[in-house]
Amino acid sequence: MSSRIEDYAVIGNCETMALVGRDGSIDWLGLPRFDSAACLAALLGGPEHGRWKIAPTAPSSVTRRYRGDTLILETVFANDLAEVVVIDFMSRRDGVSDLIRIVRGVRGTMAMRMELVVRFDYGVAIPWVTRRDDGRLELIAGPDRLVLDTIVPLRGEDMRTIGEFDVAAGQDVTFTLSWTLSYHTDPEPLPAASALTQVEQFWARWSSTFKPQSEWSDAVLRSLLTLKGLSHWETGGIVAAATTSLPEKIGGSRNWDYRYCWLRDATFTLFALMESGFLDEAKAWREWLLRAVAGSPDKLQIMYGVAGESRLEEYVASWLPGYEGSTPVRIGNAAAGQVQLDVFGEVIGALYLARRAGLSPETSSWDLECALVTYLETIWDQPDEGIWEVRGGRRHVKLSNVKSCDGM
Repeated sequence: MSSRIEDYAVIGNCETMALVGRDGSIDWLGLPRFDSAACLAALLGGPEHGRWKIAPTAPSSVTRRYRGDTLILETVFANDLAEVVVIDFMSRRDGVSDLIRIVRGVRGTMAMRMELVVRFDYGVAIPWVTRRDDGRLELIAGPDRLVLDTIVPLRGEDMRTIGEFDVAAGQDVTFTLSWTLSYHTDPEPLPAASALTQVEQFWARWSSTFKPQSEWSDAVLRSLLTLKGLSHWETGGIVAAATTSLPEKIGGSRNWDYRYCWLRDATFTLFALMESGFLDEAKAWREWLLRAVAGSPDKLQIMYGVAGESRLEEYVASWLPGYEGSTPVRIGNAAAGQVQLDVFGEVIGALYLARRAGLSPETSSWDLECALVTYLETIWDQPDEGIWEVRGGRRHVKLSNVKSCDGM
């Protein structure tokens, strides 16, 4: 069984996200995008569905923190004899997504164990594993390739990769797991120390725009960092979550895939970012929106893919037992075909707020707003599925009727 959801922290590279448990296990990761098939899926099952755990072999206390105003996670394991910190973060290169783990000795000498279980395609595809001439481990299944780079001796055991090592005070032991398409050229080795510096500088530059305003400023900035992590650096799309099928109620069936760009959710995210001075994300999202909804306003969807894809077919991953046994586990989201009238008002409101915040107007953006308003005049009082995405057919929802006009 996976850890409790409240025991996970997130790391990311504005392309995808990983969930890291207090026990040192990464139990969720899809590569290379938020909505890509997971290669570590223990979150929705068990270790056999994919995880990457690095932890002491002896009982130890656990504390965690983010390094400054970044998405770099530091997990401290300590006991009477020794203490280590595991530094987890993600970076990206052209065609390469990197997950990096640095085990740093703080006090004494700590015995550690690493276990890597890669299962591509949401926990079902076992990769072909080979040792390369340069010493790196290569894991391939279909279009996906992972390359593990470390000096720790590794061995195969029960379809898992195991490494056992000691870390002394002042010593760093590094692990870099790099994803590329299997038919592309091999990823170059990535020095962990320089990657850490680069990633820390990126987040520090981004966070520096924030102007503290109240006693809650630290919590606000931490929330904004998470929202930034959910935005895609290239497409401008903003996903609602990094995971799928975490249940609304343990044991219930309302387990949805939230790794897509809801117009409503993105609008609320933009309100928070723009009011805090982050306008670049608003500009990127506006460009994403214009691409995603290009065409007739009567085809406006409530959500799209990370790059603006409109077809988000839904299916059930029946081989996954679900988070704490909550099934079904769904991939894709059939709600993309629903009508939710409030979205019109919220999108128009977001575009209006962007102009008020200082984002230069764009003709195509204004044309889109006018087209949406014109179409909305003909449907605002019609039945819809409502913001709760109930799958029982359309009906009159007062909130939808009111919110549809909220941005005008």
